[in-house]
Amino acid sequence: MTAPVPPGLPTGPVAGPTELPVADTVDVREGPEVAHELLSVLPLLGEWHGEGQAAGAGGDHRFGQWVRFAHDGRDFLSYDSRTWRLSDDGRVVGPDQRESGFLRPRGEDEVELLVSSPAGLVEIYVGTARTTTSWELDTDVLARTPDHPDTSRAKRLYGIVEGALLYAIDRAAGDQPLRPTMSARLERIR
Repeated sequence: MTAPVPPGLPTGPVAGPTELPVADTVDVREGPEVAHELLSVLPLLGEWHGEGQAAGAGGDHRFGQWVRFAHDGRDFLSYDSRTWRLSDDGRVVGPDQRESGFLRPRGEDEVELLVSSPAGLVEIYVGTARTTTSWELDTDVLARTPDHPDTSRAKRLYGIVEGALLYAIDRAAGDQPLRPTMSARLERIR
């Protein structure tokens, strides 16, 4: 038995998000008006692409990455990230990490980031917009599935430098100090 389609949604096969009645947008010149609350994170809005370096139990490796911060007129940005492993000579080796979540400005310079990954980690960060192009976030809550490596805290730094989005993620297990986990330089593609 097929469930009835709610009013306003397209019928038939859905090819992608462009067929939904409300779309996310990555460009302030199109779509709904940007909420005033987003001004402190507005420079992140868009699609970004580049390369980075990751450290982990399997050793260090290069990765390529695509990131999208989008809005739908409400007071948050949606966040999607896909990475793929690269060989030392830059060839794509296969898929790597994936994340999705929401960036929520709170107050004049406070920011919350909610992130989940299919690897079994959910992170809630709180932090500040240090400038209009720099954000520093520390975990407030971490939850992980039993098979995810022990992670007790994390820190993320984001900054826009000379038009590029640079970021670093540090994580710790147990009572160990924070260690570099991922960093990248991404260029705006849209």
